[in-house]
Parts: sequence; structure tokens; C-alpha cells
Amino acid sequence: MANLGNPLNDPGASPIPLSHRQIGLQSRPAANWKFDFGPGPLASGYQRVMPQNLYSREAGFGFEPGQQIACLERASKDPLRGDFCTSERPFYFSVALPEGNYHVTVTVGDASASSVTTVKAELRRLMIERVETKAGKFASRTFTVNVRTPQITGGAEVKLKDREKTSETWAWDEKLTLEFNNARPAVCAIEITRADDLPTVYLLGDSTVCDQPREPYNSWGQMLPRFFKAGVAIANHAESGESLRSSLGAKRLDKVLSVMKPGDYLFIQYGHNDEKEKGEGVGAFTTYKADLKKFVEGARQRGGVPVLITPVQRRSFDKDGRITNSHGDYPEAVRQLAKDESVPLIDLNAMSKPLYEAWGAEPSKLAFAPNDNTHHNNYGSYELAKCIVEGIRSNKLGIVKFLTGDVPRFNPSRPDPMESFKVPASPIVADVKPLGS
Repeated sequence: MANLGNPLNDPGASPIPLSHRQIGLQSRPAANWKFDFGPGPLASGYQRVMPQNLYSREAGFGFEPGQQIACLERASKDPLRGDFCTSERPFYFSVALPEGNYHVTVTVGDASASSVTTVKAELRRLMIERVETKAGKFASRTFTVNVRTPQITGGAEVKLKDREKTSETWAWDEKLTLEFNNARPAVCAIEITRADDLPTVYLLGDSTVCDQPREPYNSWGQMLPRFFKAGVAIANHAESGESLRSSLGAKRLDKVLSVMKPGDYLFIQYGHNDEKEKGEGVGAFTTYKADLKKFVEGARQRGGVPVLITPVQRRSFDKDGRITNSHGDYPEAVRQLAKDESVPLIDLNAMSKPLYEAWGAEPSKLAFAPNDNTHHNNYGSYELAKCIVEGIRSNKLGIVKFLTGDVPRFNPSRPDPMESFKVPASPIVADVKPLGS
């Protein structure tokens, strides 16, 4: 495992004080950042990036520490494509940015050799699945990414868990962090532009939705950005261990509503942890349904579009190889509220049942983290993200126009073969499992 010299690799690291997270950000008026990687002639208007450029708040950009970066120059008259930076292992590059949405254009390739590049953002959000270039060929890809901080307008802030201040700090800090991965990523240039006036899809939910920081855990919310073109941002505010009530108490809904604008979306998927709550009157059709309605009403009051999602199944097979219902009445409570309030419904609970059964009781273990029947690995979450995309299509949501052109219709009972999945793992591995079950 790579030692990157930052809190993401040190579960015991001291939390970053909130007062330090905004240092220098408000004094950065730029709406466009350009970086030219490598030692060749510098492209006009670009900032040069070399291995010695390590990230600091003062510099405002750089590679994350502890990586072996090589920057090479080829004979070329093109200052952007005549040089590049690469590594034998996945590497990270960060840029200090104010909270908001950004278009990121990455140019990759090598004049003398082939390259294969996969790009992830923040906590392993899959942005670009795989770009292959032959020697002398180059490619530019643009995606839209969301950057956030815990602060809420009016002086409040999200009540972060200890994990969010240490192993998950990249989800909340003052910078955008990009991971370059695959067989031989060759990064020539990066251009970042502010992109405020576009739809944002906010996600609220639990560990099966959130940006999991480390392998082998992954969630469908992390894979969802891969299926969208530039022009829509996926802002994942879900967190492990959360129920509707705990999310309300931590001000996660308040945070989303504080930045939501008319035309944005709020995807809501809870249930795994809500069903464990005890107390007089607590239940699927009482407290859970009432709290879920608060999320729906909050989004609508801001001019947003709420979308309800039933909780994904657990890996719980009976002796006949069929998935059993481990969620009780909670999925039905979501369906009822969607009908009562005329809210679009993505029935992930219903779709994940034939998906798991198509894998089979024993093979389905290869879609989950080891010894875990709730949390998925990269492949499992990728297939579930395809279920979400299918739900977006069937509901004819406005964001369907932003889906990438390489996303065919998906039948959960006919999942992609496991052996065909080629998204590379990130280098950072978990030593503890996510909260929730």
C-alpha cells in the first residue's frame, strides 16, 4: 500500500481544524486553472507541474506526497502534448478550489508509447473509466465534479464523524483530488473551470451509497458519475452508518438544501440503519416514513426534484437460491411515500433481487467485499449504478440527456460478466469495515 503522507493513510491522524480548511480559498478569484505537466516548453497561460510540486495550501496545487512521479519530454512542437507525467503506480494530484461544481478536462497520451488512463476524483468517484491511446496519439476527456466543505450558510456546519476528519478527509477538505490509475497513465495537461449554472444530483443515504474511502469497499454512488457526460455534477453527501434521523441530526440535509438550486435533484436511499432503531412508535410506516417526507418536502421547497430509492438488498439467500427480504416493511414504506407524494421512485430493492440471484449464492460473494453481505466491491457497485441509471431512464428524469453514449439498457437479471470488469483498484486498502450493516 502506498504511503501518501496524508490523513487518508493514517486512521489515527489528527482532524484538520475547520478554521484551516478555508485558508486562502476566498482570496482565489480565479475561475479557470490550467496545468501543463512535464519539463518541455510551457504552454502559454499554464502553470508547470513537475515531480517536486507537492501539494500545500500555500501553493494551491501539487502531487500528494509519497509518490514516485516521472515527468518526460518528447520531441514535439506542441507544448501541451510534448511532455507528460506518469508513474508505475496510481498517483494523486490536488488543486485548492472553493466549494462548487467544476468542469475538468484531462489530456493524456505519449508521442512515443501507448497509455491507459482511468481517472477517479475525491474519494474514488469513477469519472473516466478507461482511455487508451496509441503511441503518438492523444485524447482529451471532460467531466464535471463537485467539491464541498462542511460549512453551512449562516454559521452552522455538518457534524462530521471522526472518520470524515481522518480517513475520509478528502471528501470535505479545501481541494479537489484526482487519482490517475491504470496500466500507464500519461497526463499531459489539466484544465479546470468553474461550472455553477448546471444541474447537480445530490445523494443522501448510508454506506451502500456513500463515497467509500478505501478498497475493497465501494458504493453505487461512487460509480454513478462515470455514466454521465460533462454538464451534470454528482454530489455525494451520503455517509456510512447513517439513518434518516442521524442525517437530520448531523445537518446533512441542511447542508444539501443550503446549496441546492431550482432544477437540482436529491436522490434519497436509506433503510439499512433505520430498521435497527428502537423505541415507542418507531417503525417503517411511522417515524421512517415521516422523516423521509421531510427530505422530499425540503427538496421541493428549494425547487429541487426529489427521487426516492428503496434500500438495496443484502446478500441473504435461502436454500433455494432466492434472496430473502432482510428489510421488513422499509422498502414498502418508500414505495408508499413515492405514490402518496407523486415522487419518482427507483426501486433498487426490487432490481437488486434478480441481480443477486443471477450471480447465484456462492458467485455473488465476488460482488461484495470479503466476508461482508452488505457492502459491495467495485464490480458489485458498478452493476448497481447501472440499476440506478436504468431507474433514471424509466422515470424519464431530465438528467437522462446527460447519460454517456456508451450506456446500453441494463437488465439486472443479466449482469455484466465479472471477468469483463476492468476498473483498476485504488492503492489504499481498508483495515476496518464501513459503519452500518
